[in-house]
Amino acid sequence: MVTDKEGYAQLIQYLTEHLGLFENAGSGVDGSTVMELFEDLLAAQIIVVCGQNPELSFSQRNTIIREVDAIMYDLEEILAGCGRQQVNREQSYFITEFTGLVKNLFDHEIAQLVR
Repeated sequence: MVTDKEGYAQLIQYLTEHLGLFENAGSGVDGSTVMELFEDLLAAQIIVVCGQNPELSFSQRNTIIREVDAIMYDLEEILAGCGRQQVNREQSYFITEFTGLVKNLFDHEIAQLVR
């Protein structure tokens, strides 16, 4: 659905270009780790996506969940060395932006599905 699209590859490249942001552990914002914040914000974005598209079938929603699992796997691979560190404010801003961009990918693909 999205993980096999060019937009996703560009988004992963965007993350890798900003890996330096995650190299330095700082004082935590709320006690969450980098991966916990990615997971929480991605989940929130997907809840919004599904809420905005009540016409999605059960199968389509399951596909979305599998895609999010694949995205989380990719994030864990890319951020392996720093995923367990406490997230700082700058990282939090980046993660918020990144998960919003993931939502945009899903919005675009769902719009193609329901035409």
